[in-house]
Amino acid sequence: MTASDRWLLPDGVEDILPPLAGRIESLRRELMDTYQRWGFQLVIPPLIEYLESLFTGTGNDLALQTFKLTDQLTGRMMGVRADMTPQAARIDAHTLRQDGVTRLCYAGHVLHTRPQHMLTGRTPIQAGCELFGSATAAADEEVIRLMLETLRIAGIPKVHLDLAHVAIYQSLISDADLDRDTERAIFDAMRRKSIPELDELLGDSQGGTPAARLRALARLSGGVEVLDEARTVLSGASEAVLHALDELTRMADALAAAFPEVELGFDFCELRGYNYHTGLVFAAYAPGHGQAVAQGGRYDAIGRDFGRPRPATGFSADVRALVALGQRADRGERDVIWAPVSDDPELATAVAELRRTETVLQALPDDSDASPAARGCRRQLVKRDGQWVVESLNG
Repeated sequence: MTASDRWLLPDGVEDILPPLAGRIESLRRELMDTYQRWGFQLVIPPLIEYLESLFTGTGNDLALQTFKLTDQLTGRMMGVRADMTPQAARIDAHTLRQDGVTRLCYAGHVLHTRPQHMLTGRTPIQAGCELFGSATAAADEEVIRLMLETLRIAGIPKVHLDLAHVAIYQSLISDADLDRDTERAIFDAMRRKSIPELDELLGDSQGGTPAARLRALARLSGGVEVLDEARTVLSGASEAVLHALDELTRMADALAAAFPEVELGFDFCELRGYNYHTGLVFAAYAPGHGQAVAQGGRYDAIGRDFGRPRPATGFSADVRALVALGQRADRGERDVIWAPVSDDPELATAVAELRRTETVLQALPDDSDASPAARGCRRQLVKRDGQWVVESLNG
């Protein structure tokens, strides 16, 4: 290893430097303040946990994204969190154990073994909200509204919101009574939206059968109009399928009325989080960016493994991605005040008082000749008639 190699960071891992770090932190603070004004309480989960806890309720969805290590105290396997949602579920079910509705929010780094896409790298800054204890559509709507508020604060223009309901696919594939290998192949083809593969796997299914409904449903995607098409395709399906479609329609109507500027879309091949989501799922997209900027859904079963099954819904977003894609109003450069080197106690008093509301950069003895303007200062402290006063650098 050469001397220069010692300072190389791994692929997908990088420092966040000024001024980007300041913009990310500014958005994070505003989001946390907003979430708490909505009644969500801040939690700060640990960076590492035992694998059993991190993977609870998520199947294998997080296994490949999680860095694993051995705990030197116990010999047990631990993981660096790749998603904070299971941690919030553990806190609700095992640590807090509150009755009724619990609202939690969080923000912090997560670590991925590989980037989910080019924009995120391997160390996203995840912010999100989780609502436990309510199985109602009102809880789902509250979470979606807060997710859209997150995107508004971040300055994401012209949001496209995709809605889906995993219970539709779950019920149809269960009713089709297929062997496990075929189910896995259908799931993979459905998730990749490979219509030819689905046609081959499902064969010449007769109309009115679950397999025929799956074939037809895979071809449906678009705006609100596809809901009527889906109702036709799913006519005669099980009560669970029709109930899920009703839930999806009611949510679409509520959101269209509340957010007419948001473009709604429906994709019945959307099976993200299929292993742990149990109902409505949603994802928000920004113009010109193929990956979701925020996403979430209902996951009622996740608390069962913690010994306390609780209905739950929530969303998360990568703060850094929001900053990169958003058109957030410029907060402007800090109006920094330059203070000279001096042992005058009145100067120390003046600096301390100003720092209650202002940014003051005081010179050190070895940089007393530095240019205040070069340090980003627009004003300076000068002594006039025995008093320290703030003046513009431009006179």
